[in-house]
Amino acid sequence: MPDLSQKKVGIIACSGEELPCGTVTREAALLVLERLRPQETVTLCLPLFLAGEERERAFARFFPTIAVDGCEKRCAARATALYSAEPAASIVVDELREQLGLEAPQRIRGPEEARRTLVAATAAAVAQEVGRLLGKREMATEEIAAGIDVLSEGAAVCSCMSGIPVERLEVNGETLELIALPTIFELLSQQGQHPDDGATAHALLEHTRIYNAVPGENEDALRQALLLAYREYCAERAGAERR
Repeated sequence: MPDLSQKKVGIIACSGEELPCGTVTREAALLVLERLRPQETVTLCLPLFLAGEERERAFARFFPTIAVDGCEKRCAARATALYSAEPAASIVVDELREQLGLEAPQRIRGPEEARRTLVAATAAAVAQEVGRLLGKREMATEEIAAGIDVLSEGAAVCSCMSGIPVERLEVNGETLELIALPTIFELLSQQGQHPDDGATAHALLEHTRIYNAVPGENEDALRQALLLAYREYCAERAGAERR
């Protein structure tokens, strides 16, 4: 599996609707995404992940992902491990609450101070994990407080935005949407793979096959289309470096 540069961290939150801590995971994930680490995170949708949405699963294969679960069932962490890779970090809200000695929330929706406090604590824990995974400094207490002070008591949300790059290629008159292709090009370029190297076309196809379904009858045509697109990518990159 390619070792791609880690530029963002994914957050996959529990989708449980029956427990208040399930609501906490989603509210905390959105708070991190919008206020605490907006340039460094994307959120993944657990229902789409379980349903087989390949862009959601592909992100967790390429980039470090934090699983935020409401209870000891750890549905988000287990799904990430099963369909993509072991999560880079796992936070269980109920365990965090006990560690911090916080009051257990009782309401799934609507204003409640106990849930608000737990959302803030969970968001802070996730934000610090993001910094650790990206090798950045820890956020100061006052920075976290400033980001959390706008915490609203609205309805629970599902914040889906995986952000994995996609590129379209024409293959045998058909337009194929290929997940992670721009990142694969970047990876091979960094490894010094030249378009004229004999092994480059094979490497392109093998990396592409990891994240995309490639019918056997399209392999040769796709291999040539990938090589042509990679050649254009390398030429554009060389031109940009000369400017």
